[in-house]
Amino acid sequence: MNNKTTSLSQQLKWMGWILAVMLVIELVNIVSGRMLSSYGILPRSIPSVGFIFSAPFIHGSIGHFASNMVTLGVFVMCMLQFGNKRFVQVSGLLIVMTGLAVWLFGRTAIHIGASGVIYGYFGYLLLAGLLSRRLFLTVISVFVGIFYGTMIFGVLPSYPYVSWESHLFGFISGLILAYFLRRRRPA
Repeated sequence: MNNKTTSLSQQLKWMGWILAVMLVIELVNIVSGRMLSSYGILPRSIPSVGFIFSAPFIHGSIGHFASNMVTLGVFVMCMLQFGNKRFVQVSGLLIVMTGLAVWLFGRTAIHIGASGVIYGYFGYLLLAGLLSRRLFLTVISVFVGIFYGTMIFGVLPSYPYVSWESHLFGFISGLILAYFLRRRRPA
């Protein structure tokens, strides 16, 4: 796996596989009567610390699933413009960083859904393109800011059944990763 961007058809395959895996997990969750939902993050519960890795793939309802998949698909395509290696690196780090922050500081509730990673991509995409000083990546940052900028309000407490903590910690993690993983040009 290199850090070069791949062709559009390869990027669409990546996105298709990711969304297909998410769909299969959602179907299993539906058929099981939402039993997978118990594999979410329960803050400060030692047995649930490992669920940091399963929580982003599980959703509480079809509406929850559907609302995340469109944005996830768009952001995956945008993230792949930074290269396959960077996409995998940022995705893995977002799952860990966001999950640990929710586990440490989240309110007592089961936190599930891809929105923490989506908000992480949001933060990363807003900043990484600007820091890259590459025109195409800067255009992606501007696109994300214009078309998805209102997502920022999702980091505020709103509904009791929405994990705003995942949104907030995902967004912060994305900004941190954009800063620390930026490519520095030689002097």
